[in-house]
Amino acid sequence: MRIYRTDAFPLPLPPGHRFPAEKYRLLAERVATFAPEWMETAPAATRHELLHAHSPAYVDAVLSGSLDSRAQREIGLPWSPELAERSCRSVGATIAASRAALLEDCGVNLAGGTHHAAAARGSGFCVFNDVAVAAMLMLAEARARSVLVVDLDVHQGDGTAAIAAGEPRIFTFSIHGARNYPFDRTDSDWDIDLPDGTGDDAYLDALQGALPELFARARPDLVYYLAGADPYHGDRLGRLALSRQGLARRDRMVMEACRGQDAALVVCMAGGYAVPITDTVTIQVETVRLACEIFGAIPTNPACR
Repeated sequence: MRIYRTDAFPLPLPPGHRFPAEKYRLLAERVATFAPEWMETAPAATRHELLHAHSPAYVDAVLSGSLDSRAQREIGLPWSPELAERSCRSVGATIAASRAALLEDCGVNLAGGTHHAAAARGSGFCVFNDVAVAAMLMLAEARARSVLVVDLDVHQGDGTAAIAAGEPRIFTFSIHGARNYPFDRTDSDWDIDLPDGTGDDAYLDALQGALPELFARARPDLVYYLAGADPYHGDRLGRLALSRQGLARRDRMVMEACRGQDAALVVCMAGGYAVPITDTVTIQVETVRLACEIFGAIPTNPACR
């Protein structure tokens, strides 16, 4: 398997900005302690690749720095050349992970999962929609025939749903907080809304009940898993109440379902805003470690079962 990192490309933010950009470096450093030989620097997505999911006017505005102030406010990140580069690298990581997964069963992006970006706008800390671009590209290149998006970030995947709405070969699924961002949503093919305070048992029951039907309906040969750490009870933007153990069980359910259905898997980290941010990093480290174990890159650790 291959693991793609973007942390070499800095994201300059004003002092006190609430987006925890440092989590990507911390995550990569910890993954490098157990899987360094599978790690690679993410390539940059090209303009041509970005156009598979985004409008030319929007792509050019991001790349040239002509986004207006309103568009930047909606994204929540100030434009800079570094932001444009980092955004292209994040999409490139998911594209590269897709190609690796289709050859080797699994690929990981240590960033990505930017599911609020729509075709002609960014939103919610998401500039480009890496999963939508990669999925559309894999279909266009005939590398995949049917794609399933399993979005388990705590926020509904509105941008992915909007981009994929006209593509019957992509099935979008999202489990998220019912009363959380975004408040003006585009329906996925299947959405499960959960009340504030939902804990491990109710969450995992919902997921376990959905997975067999998801694979029966989508029949995917490629699955994108947005393994958001923000359903964690300590996440400041989450409103759900999963434990670290519950999140690890969630990850195992999805990964073993893909393994059992012989579907290639791409794992993206998506959101995570715990206080301290090291809690988010620890959750995401265990997601990557589990992917390595299930797909054979490192020996199984019994303590993680």
